Formats: sequence, C-alpha cells, structure tokens
Amino acid sequence: MPIVLASTSPIRLQSLTAAGLTVEPVAPRVDEMSLRDSLVAEGAHPPDIADALAEMKARKVADRRPDGLVLGCDQVLALDKETFAKPSSPAEAREQLSRLRGRTHRLHSAIVAYEHAQPVWRHVAEARLTMHDFSDSYLDAYLARNWDSIRHSVGGYKIEEEGVRLFSAITGDHFTILGLPLLPLLAWMGTRGMIDR
Repeated sequence: MPIVLASTSPIRLQSLTAAGLTVEPVAPRVDEMSLRDSLVAEGAHPPDIADALAEMKARKVADRRPDGLVLGCDQVLALDKETFAKPSSPAEAREQLSRLRGRTHRLHSAIVAYEHAQPVWRHVAEARLTMHDFSDSYLDAYLARNWDSIRHSVGGYKIEEEGVRLFSAITGDHFTILGLPLLPLLAWMGTRGMIDR
C-alpha cells in the first residue's frame, strides 16, 4: 500500500523519508483557517483542534487516494488557553514571539491515518517549550533574517533553524516539535506489519 502524506510540508516529508519510508506528498487543499477559527470559537481544546485539522487533511486526500495509507498531520501552539497560528506578517510574528517570550507554551502535534478512505489510527503528542527573555533588538534582527522561513511555522519560529536560540528549555521529542509524531507512527506501522522491526 503506498504511503501518501496529505501535506506539502518539506520537514514532514524529510522526516518520513529519512526514516526509510517511500512517501508521496499530496496537497490536501483545505481551508485550515476556517476550521481552526470555528473550533476555537466553539471552545475546543488545542489537542482536539490539531486532531480535527489532521483528520480533515487525511480525509480530503483519502477520498482521492483510497488505495493508499494516507497520513494527515497538523500542529497547534497553545499558550494557556489561547491558540496561535502561522503568522501572516512580520509584525504578527513579532507580536506572537513577544507574547511567548519568557514563558512556557505547548505544541500539540496530531497525526491521523486513513486506509481505504476510512480512519484507522490517530495520535496526538505534546511538547513543552520555554523561551528565554530575549531582547527586542535580537527579536527584530531574528525576524529580519528569518521571516521568509518562519512565516511557514506556527508561532513564528523553527526549532531546527536559528529559532532554537529563542529557547531555554524543551520537553518532548524532536519530531513532535517538527509537527509529526514519528515514533508513535513507526511503532503502529511496525505492529501492523507495514514496516520491518
């Protein structure tokens, strides 16, 4: 059964292929922001929002590719009871990072697997990240250097790039932070006999 990633995220694709999987990326073409905004308005919890977004992507692609194992992923950043999305401008990224500065936030990363256009497995993982109290001058320089990359990242940072310098402590596995709970996925695939263990 071919593995289909319901995403065009380079980092998710790289994580899967580095693990020795052959994966076909397919853009899900969904309105993430409308669903996210609706779930937030309804008072949904961040892990549930991530799970619903991941399922929506997987379902959309699975309808087109019922022959494959379709993986949908999404990630939600939560600071207390507030959720953050990808910043739409450098000013919004600055506002988000200023609010995260000196505090601990959570990343909820969800993955949903579909087989034969039906959901068969799901997992939501959590990581906790603490930012140190970096200076305004560093923040401005960081945004100027990195905006083109971080605009694709929830919260306005990428831990795999210079964004790691914003942090003083991290609890949780690296793949969860990258938006793909890879270890639980590989364990599930191993128990199903989809991959050698």
